[in-house]
Amino acid sequence: MSTYYWPAGSTAEGSYDTVVTPESAGWGYSGLKVLALEPSGTATFTTGDAEALVLPLSGSCTVICDGETFEVQGRRNVFSRVTDFVYVPRDAEVTVTSASGGRFALPSAKCERRLPARYGPAENVPVELRGSGQASRQVNNFCTPETFEADKLIACEVITPGGNWSSFPPHKHDEAKDGEAELEEIYYFEVSDPAGFAWQRVYGTPERPIEVSEEVRSGDVVVIPHGWHGPSAAAPGYDLYYLNVMAGPGADRAWLISDDPAHGWVRSTWTPEDLDPRLPLSSAVEKEGDDA
Repeated sequence: MSTYYWPAGSTAEGSYDTVVTPESAGWGYSGLKVLALEPSGTATFTTGDAEALVLPLSGSCTVICDGETFEVQGRRNVFSRVTDFVYVPRDAEVTVTSASGGRFALPSAKCERRLPARYGPAENVPVELRGSGQASRQVNNFCTPETFEADKLIACEVITPGGNWSSFPPHKHDEAKDGEAELEEIYYFEVSDPAGFAWQRVYGTPERPIEVSEEVRSGDVVVIPHGWHGPSAAAPGYDLYYLNVMAGPGADRAWLISDDPAHGWVRSTWTPEDLDPRLPLSSAVEKEGDDA
C-alpha cells in the first residue's frame, strides 16, 4: 500500500470497509471510517477523544447518542441526493442501526470541546456551484465552518461531472500563516459506475516533497498531510464523488487555502455564464428513477 494512496478494502476492519485513523495516517487529528451494515444490522462504537459525523453514503439509519434518537433518511447513493446526517461528540457511545442496510461514512477529528449531539437536515446543507467550464463542480458544504458548528472537524462533499476537473487550481493548506490554515485532509472517492475511474494528483515543494499520481476508483482513499493537491479529474462518462475530511491544530476552525501560484491565474478566467449546465447534479430532493 502506498504511503498516501490506499486502495478500496486495504484498510478494512470487521464491519468497516475503510479505516483511517490519525495513527495510521501518521498525523494528529483527521480520521474516517466507512461502516457497512446488512439489513437490520447494528453497530455500537465509542468516539473517544474525537468528534464525528454519521453521514449516509447509501441507505437510511437510526442513530442513538447521549440518550437521544435521530432518524436519518439518508439516500440511495452519493449521486442521488444531498443527505441528512448526525453529529456525535467526543466521549460518547453511539449506536447505528439500519433496517434496510447501507454504508455510512464516519468522518472524525480529535478535539477538545464536547458539543451536543445534533441532527443536520439535508435542506440546511448549502450546495455551492464552483468553478467554470470543465472545472465546474458541486460542493455540498454540510460541515464547513460557516454552515455547521464543530470543534475541529471540517467536511464537505464534491461531485464532479464526467470529463470535468475539480480541486483546481491545485492548492494547499499546510502552514499556519496569513490566508492559510494548517489542515490534514482525507479524500474518499466514489464513481458513478463500477467501471468508472478518476485521477488524483498531489505534489509538494522542494522543502516538503510529496508525490501522488493515482487512478482512483470507488472506495479508494488518498491522505494528504501537506503539499499542493489537485486536480481530481473525472473520466468522461463517469461522475466523480469525493468526501473531504479536514482538521488541524489551529485554535480557529478555519478552511483557508493557498493556490499554487503557477496555476492560480485560472480563477480569473471563470464566469458564472460558463458553469457546466449539468450542475447541480443533486439536491436535498431524492432523484426519481435514477440508478446512478
